[in-house]
Amino acid sequence: MDHQEDDLIDGVLTFEAETAGVHVAVQSYYLNEQSEPEDGQFVWAYRIKITNNGAVPVKLLNRHWIITDGIGGVHEVQGEGVVGEQPLIEPGHHFIYTSGTPLGTSSGFMRGSYEMRRADGGTFDVEIPAFSLDSPHTSLHIN
Repeated sequence: MDHQEDDLIDGVLTFEAETAGVHVAVQSYYLNEQSEPEDGQFVWAYRIKITNNGAVPVKLLNRHWIITDGIGGVHEVQGEGVVGEQPLIEPGHHFIYTSGTPLGTSSGFMRGSYEMRRADGGTFDVEIPAFSLDSPHTSLHIN
């Protein structure tokens, strides 16, 4: 089943990883209109495309996020499915969704994993690649 949202956007930095035939591509976007930098509130959206390049259907059961803010604070999030769904992804198909996260700093990064179940009942973890959360309020210094 293909989700009804548009695809990823061409020309936007995309972070990618593949585990056991499941390809995950992530793009992140700073949401200026939802952020309040003067109050230490920075918000990002991220769009994820999960493609099943394997030979059997896979179902996304659970997610596990590790969110690190710009000063090294770590917050973990675990739960069932994504955006209220536990999609079944047939071979050669994909599922796309958009979600978001707030931070108290102007930058950070996220990484994580999805727990998937194959049609035979076996489960495995799929890597969500680390991706950056950058805002225009971040000053970058290269040493």
